[in-house]
Amino acid sequence: MPQLQNAGFFILLLGVLVTVHELGHFLVAKACGVKVLKFSIGFGPKLIGFTKGETEYQIALLPLGGYVKMAGDLPHEELSPEEASRGFLAQPPWKRGLIVLAGPAFNLIFPILIYFFVYLGPHQARSTLVRTVVPGQAAAAAGIRPGDRVRSVDGVETKTFGDMREVFVGRYERPVPVVVEREGKQVTFQVTPQKKVDSTPIETVERGEIGVGADSPPAIVGVARGSVAEQAGLRTFDRVLSVNGVKVEDEGQLEQALEKLPEGTPLQLAVRRLDAVEAGAVMGRLPRVVQVTVQKQAGAGLAALGAERADMYLAIVAPGSAAARAGIQPGDKVVSIDGEPLESFQELQQKLSGLKEQPFTLVWRGAAGERTEKLAQAPLPVTDGMGNPSTSLALGVRGWLLTPSDVPPADEVTVYIGPGEALREAALIVPKIVGQMVKVLGGLFVGTVPLNTVGGPIMMYQMASKTAEQGLDSFLNLMALISINLGVMNLLPIPVLDGFHLLSAAWEGVRRRPIPVRVREVANMVGLALLIMLMLLAVKNDIMR
Repeated sequence: MPQLQNAGFFILLLGVLVTVHELGHFLVAKACGVKVLKFSIGFGPKLIGFTKGETEYQIALLPLGGYVKMAGDLPHEELSPEEASRGFLAQPPWKRGLIVLAGPAFNLIFPILIYFFVYLGPHQARSTLVRTVVPGQAAAAAGIRPGDRVRSVDGVETKTFGDMREVFVGRYERPVPVVVEREGKQVTFQVTPQKKVDSTPIETVERGEIGVGADSPPAIVGVARGSVAEQAGLRTFDRVLSVNGVKVEDEGQLEQALEKLPEGTPLQLAVRRLDAVEAGAVMGRLPRVVQVTVQKQAGAGLAALGAERADMYLAIVAPGSAAARAGIQPGDKVVSIDGEPLESFQELQQKLSGLKEQPFTLVWRGAAGERTEKLAQAPLPVTDGMGNPSTSLALGVRGWLLTPSDVPPADEVTVYIGPGEALREAALIVPKIVGQMVKVLGGLFVGTVPLNTVGGPIMMYQMASKTAEQGLDSFLNLMALISINLGVMNLLPIPVLDGFHLLSAAWEGVRRRPIPVRVREVANMVGLALLIMLMLLAVKNDIMR
């Protein structure tokens, strides 16, 4: 039954997009007075259809495309005298250009309509309530604390964490006024964000990072060798569930549970520990609850347990990575980079994003004690959620990944987007996506985007299935992206595609004569060969996935 549902979503996705594209050709051809013989959704044998007026409408067996058959669209096609003036090739170049352009244009206009309805109305989003302040980062240095609510950044109002993230694009390494609400009063802090570079094959974005989070971190311990916590039986990445029977959901509650207890008080801890288990070739982790007793130490929160935050302890070291070759192992703690002490894994990521291929000195602490090595990031193969392989510069280490059950529900705010703003946002995002897709196509030709990212019907089937499971908005977003992709691809000046026919109309309009028939025939053969090669590449990539 799920497979049948997935097939239905796939056919719905393709059917809507093909209809939109062919409807563009159809409506503009009718408006220009061209006789349309057939409007077909799909190729091959007819499943259902009817004739109205002079046009036959049908749905065919294969849903991987469609076509509009116009009278006189072939060079040697004979028409009756009364229909000769209504043939496609008999039209002036500007009319033929409009008819050809209409299909891709509808594919680019349709996503504006989709995004309008996606954006319109109320939406739940993470508020700007600060639950985490990363030690050593700009926010902590400026005095921002958990519980503050960010109201504006550099004079720009912020309602959600997404708003705040966008405001910091291009704002870094200079003081930025951040207004927060604290205990009912507004307080302004001068924060100097650190520069963070987010790079993809499509674009590079430089933004400021101040080190605040919307999630309240669970009390996960980092245990130094020889510490009181280790002697008591705690292990790195243990999560504290309760203290003396008092439930603990995050670091804030741990601090509250301990703050009134005198130093030296025995603390009965219930901790969740994930033990590594093997099931054939698959490696997993099995949770169990462990009871540990430790005397309260000086300090607050995790320090009162004789432990520290697990943020700088490494959970994963990728095999074959620069880190693995240097001898770094899971459980090791990163201490400093280029002589600068590190207090959070986020800080390490920021440093690495700016260094790129440049070598750096890394200090880490493991079973054999402290080590110092000169390292450099190296290309590391990665695979995204759709199975697309790629490579990126990386050290090859990762901190502890929290599961959804580890993180308490986020504080959310309802954001209402009216029709005007929804239309404006929709009209802005479509050109941005078009620009990104043009960069991807250019990257495929020059080699900066790997060919194995090209996908075919199987990949589209998988994406349709996944997004449908995630909800209507995700499915509509995918429909908009593929519609834009179809619009951009069809505008390429490749024979067989709309872009070549548009180029032909422009050529005839300028030169006052059509492209020679022999040249057109050869170009069509070359274009068809290119499309077949592209389809074979897409199918090969689908099978490899």
